[in-house]
Amino acid sequence: MKKVGVGLIGFGTIGTGLIKIIQQEKQVELKHIADLDITTPRSVKVDKALLTTDVSKVLNDPSVDIIVELIGGIQPAKKFILTALKNKKHVVTANKALLATHGDEIFQTAKDNNVYIKFEASVAGGIPIIKAVRDSFRSSDITSVLGIVNGTSNFILSRMSLDGQTFSAALKDAQGLGYAETDASLDIDGVDSAHKIAILSSIIYRTRVDMGHIYVEGIRHITLEDIQYAEELGYVIKPLAIANRDGNKLDVRVHPVLISKEHLLSSVSDVYNAIYLRGDSIGEMMFYGLGAGQMPTANAVYSDIIDIVGKMSAKSNVMDDYSFTNRLDIKETSENRLRYYIRFSAVDKPGVLAKISGILGRSKISIASVIQKDRKQSGAVPIIMMTHEAEEKNIHSAIRGIDKLDIIKSKSIIIRVKD
Repeated sequence: MKKVGVGLIGFGTIGTGLIKIIQQEKQVELKHIADLDITTPRSVKVDKALLTTDVSKVLNDPSVDIIVELIGGIQPAKKFILTALKNKKHVVTANKALLATHGDEIFQTAKDNNVYIKFEASVAGGIPIIKAVRDSFRSSDITSVLGIVNGTSNFILSRMSLDGQTFSAALKDAQGLGYAETDASLDIDGVDSAHKIAILSSIIYRTRVDMGHIYVEGIRHITLEDIQYAEELGYVIKPLAIANRDGNKLDVRVHPVLISKEHLLSSVSDVYNAIYLRGDSIGEMMFYGLGAGQMPTANAVYSDIIDIVGKMSAKSNVMDDYSFTNRLDIKETSENRLRYYIRFSAVDKPGVLAKISGILGRSKISIASVIQKDRKQSGAVPIIMMTHEAEEKNIHSAIRGIDKLDIIKSKSIIIRVKD
């Protein structure tokens, strides 16, 4: 039987890894490799006749059945993918930003043209989470998703926790090791994680999760002192992407969390990713592995290719895998009731705790514990409070009032808590 033809757009790190796998496995035939740069040597040898800077050769070649898009970004990737789908070609992509912002149009175009769009590598690299929630857990009502889905942020917080590094030192190490870009904003500001939880929660809950409705907070404000105070309290700080279903509402957010040392996610360190699910029939389950890197990600892309090849061989109709049949409202973060870690920087004089506690009390916030540290050279002392469950809107209202007091020397730090 004729081998399925594959056209690759993007001859970068992941594309190179994919070619290595295709050459080894030999289950599909590589027809074209398109890239703006086809002269720089790569770590894989290819027939020069396959190389082109003209993407139209890939998009319009009748012998190409599956197009793999690995250039990233919104444009021209969106244009290429839509053209491929309209040309009745199946598509595999790892483009999380594109799917998170334009998934509706892409999925609908695939459905209209009876072709597949696969994107396992877009969420957690080599971890097969999309396949699991789409195929294996169809009968389970997944109520909660907790994910460490950005290896850069996890690496930084892990180095701060395990090695006592400052945030800036850990970021520099991540950049030196190739785990972070020179401009690491997408990672450390939570945007990358937001793209991933938008895709994952959309698939799990079959409802469109718009990026603009996701609360996103990065890790820039986490200090070594916060890491140490969390340790003292029995917690570690992790960068979490969260989705919880509460009736007809969906709570989707990205931010750092104090998570109990007893929780499975607390031991996920360095560049590793993990996704922790809770459902009515599956109970609690965690997927763990490398969330990035050349070969884990390339393997996820190749797995999608082979999945499509199998469906083509069976001549099965394309299932409506990615229709958003539910209409769930996105819950406002201010509506949440959580526990909070709060670090104040206050002057060291009598009555400080009473003033802070008074404002918290009037905002219906109950204090669970207090740690007051020795005075620093600046004359301010850190005061660490752990609250009982409180409404987030009350927390922020109280902190705004407290930060206006003349006893407070710098902006207070709030981190949510997961026991």
